[in-house]
Amino acid sequence: MSFEASTTYYRVINETIRDRIGGLTSAELVLSSVNFQTIVDMQKSGRWDDAGKYLAKAARGLELAGSDCVLICAVTMHLVADYIEKSINIPIINIIDVTANALKSARLKKPLLLATKYTMEQGFYQERMLRHDVEVLVPDTTGREKTHQIIFTELCVGKIIDNSRKALINLIEDAKKQGADSVIFGCTEIGLILDPKVLPLPGFDSTLIHAEAAVQFALHNA
Repeated sequence: MSFEASTTYYRVINETIRDRIGGLTSAELVLSSVNFQTIVDMQKSGRWDDAGKYLAKAARGLELAGSDCVLICAVTMHLVADYIEKSINIPIINIIDVTANALKSARLKKPLLLATKYTMEQGFYQERMLRHDVEVLVPDTTGREKTHQIIFTELCVGKIIDNSRKALINLIEDAKKQGADSVIFGCTEIGLILDPKVLPLPGFDSTLIHAEAAVQFALHNA
């Protein structure tokens, strides 16, 4: 939900629509840009119910504006996706589900997850992936702390630091030794620092997968 990731969503959705249809075609979409600091404060204090209500209100606004579906453009906030989904009458395209489908299409079933501490430690991500028969690995405590720090103190404010990129690649190399067959960019900002095509394991940028799933939904339901 940082505007850094929102920019990626907006660009990818419109580029994909243009590539699929041609000409000067762009996407008809509604963007609810929330105050990210408000969300972060709720995360830090464990106020997930309040976060769910905050985002459900935003989702209802999107529905009233004529949206056909909703994307929660932050992986961590899928922790409250079920609550939001019950608050609206249009579907949520769940980033975990579409990422699992991409992994299965590639015949991969044991990914490393790089994400915020909340996503790596709360269990909701692993649980939903297991519904797709995908076993998710996460870094050790030190690795989780480092990844979380990179996301919030660097990527969310537009800082791309080479040493941080090396640290993340080291985590991927360690996971490969432990049997991981792929790596999920499980935070919408990870793709700002890592290229999924040049890693020790096949990379899956869930932001790109999510944005492309939205386009597929839109074109299928047009």
